[in-house]
Amino acid sequence: MRSFDELYAIAVQRKGSKEAVEAHLPKAKTKAELAALPDSRWLAEMARAIFQAGFSWKVIEAKWPGFEVAFEGFEPSRVAMYGDDELARLLADKGIVRNGPKIAAVIENAVFLTDLARESGSAAKVFAEWPDEDYIGFLEFLRKRGSRLGGNTGQRVCRAVGKPSFIFSTDVVARLIAEGIVEKEPSSKRELAAVQAAFNEWSAQSGRSLSVVSRLLALTV
Repeated sequence: MRSFDELYAIAVQRKGSKEAVEAHLPKAKTKAELAALPDSRWLAEMARAIFQAGFSWKVIEAKWPGFEVAFEGFEPSRVAMYGDDELARLLADKGIVRNGPKIAAVIENAVFLTDLARESGSAAKVFAEWPDEDYIGFLEFLRKRGSRLGGNTGQRVCRAVGKPSFIFSTDVVARLIAEGIVEKEPSSKRELAAVQAAFNEWSAQSGRSLSVVSRLLALTV
C-alpha cells in the first residue's frame, strides 16, 4: 500500500494545492475535550444519526430544534426514564419524525449511557479513553451495547462528536481496495483488522488523526 505522503500527493494533484486539501481535512477533539463533553451530546448525536439513517438528512436537520425540545436536551438520565406516556407524547409530536422504533432506540441508548456513567462516572470518559488504535473494537462496542448503532451509524456518531474515526464511505472503500487492503467494503473480522492496521500505519506515518486519514483517502478518489 502507498504511504501517507504518497496518498497526500495524489490528493494535492486532484484538488490543485496543499491549501485546498487542508481545507477539507477535519479536526478531531483531544481525549480531554472528548471526556469533557456532556453525555447529552453523545445521546443527541446518536439520535441524529439514527434518524438520518434511511431518511432525508435535510428534513432531520430542519426539524432538529424540535428534537432537542421533545427529548428535553437529550439528558440521558431523564430520557432513560421515559415510559409509555412519554413515548405516546413523542409519537404525537409533529416537531419531530414520529418513527416508533427509532424513538425507542434513543430511549434505549439513554439507558446505555446512564449504565456507563454509573460504572465509570460518565459515558464520555469511557468513549474518550478508548484507544484510537482499536477504533474497530469501539464500533463493535457501540453496536453490541447500544441500539441501532451498527454499520455507518456508529461511525457517523464518532465523526459528529469529534472522536478520531474513519467512515466507510464509497470513496474511502474505493481507496482501500485500490491499495490492496480489502477487495470490497470490509465486514469480516479479518477485513476490519486489516483496515485498522492500515489506518494505524498511516496515522503513525503522518502524526494525523484517523479522521484526517479517512478524509484524505476520500480526497484521492
